[in-house]
Amino acid sequence: MQNHYRNPLLRMAPGYVFSGDIHWQSPSNIAIVKYWGKHGQQLPRNASISFTLQAAYTETELSYSPRTQESSDIALDFYFEGQPQPAFAQKINKFLSELAASEIMPFLPQFQLTIHSSNSFPHSAGIASSASSMSALALCLCTMEQELFGTLNSPAEFFRKASYFARLGSGSACRSLYPVMGEWGTLEKLADSTDLWASPCADWVHPVFHTYHDDILIVSKGEKSVSSRAGHQLMEGNPYAAARYQQANDNMVKLVDVLKAGDVHAFGEIAELEALTLHALMMSSQPPYLLMKPNSLAMIEKIREYRNETGQPLYFTLDAGPNLHLLYPTEIAEQVAPFIQSELLPLCEDGKMIRDRVGQGPVKFSA
Repeated sequence: MQNHYRNPLLRMAPGYVFSGDIHWQSPSNIAIVKYWGKHGQQLPRNASISFTLQAAYTETELSYSPRTQESSDIALDFYFEGQPQPAFAQKINKFLSELAASEIMPFLPQFQLTIHSSNSFPHSAGIASSASSMSALALCLCTMEQELFGTLNSPAEFFRKASYFARLGSGSACRSLYPVMGEWGTLEKLADSTDLWASPCADWVHPVFHTYHDDILIVSKGEKSVSSRAGHQLMEGNPYAAARYQQANDNMVKLVDVLKAGDVHAFGEIAELEALTLHALMMSSQPPYLLMKPNSLAMIEKIREYRNETGQPLYFTLDAGPNLHLLYPTEIAEQVAPFIQSELLPLCEDGKMIRDRVGQGPVKFSA
């Protein structure tokens, strides 16, 4: 498939200036069926699906202009929140260098690149910043290709290639390219599914899920003791890995029917099972590690008690961290608000919660 995305080197005509300014906003996402374990070049061990968020996003501006001297190296100036960030710049430079060396975008070394990136959410807020940042960058790169070569005139092909690029930078980022929900990974039940990029789901997902809320309860703002990258690597030696991958794909098959039917309780049950399985895998890794905090468990108990008492479809999921994502349809927002305010918010660090909901995907701004 890599050959499918090879591009020719750009040969600049004398006196012609190839330059441009590109600006994209791309959201983060929260997985319902989790991607945890990979192989090859950022390929998933199981299929996954996520809600596309609305308020949590990255804005990325990419400027490019011809370099005055030939070089095989990437020329990059990178700024995050208006300041140089050498650590981030090194990661982005490595990503771009790999795209150039693999002949997916061999023309990149011919340009001076300047990237300005910023997030709508704070660091360590329980939101996948790699998903929003890498998807935003992938969109900028595809726009650059289109401006230079005119190779991506079909919107479907444009977003498919952007999803492909995003996956190479951060696996979960490939799902952020689509409104409402994105699915990634080969699943027989979904004809368009593939390990190479994510596929849109909005057309077949029941309308009730188009309006879902995701209140992110900040249990801890501290850095994780084990990164997601390290967590994926530890799955290679996890004694339950094979059973997990089968469970995830089985849950995906069930969830597709649930999402089509609009069954909010069955949806919530799968979401919670997936969240707790994710953290069980962490605890059964070698070496084992624990990312949930005491208040994470306290919140889970309160949510379950509230649901048992009221019958309301209020459920949670967790990412690879201690912070809970509280999931519920907009129809019950007023009813659950007092419970969230009185019982869950006091368990958040500094009383911090981020209100988000299902969104409509990336936005391109005019230059």
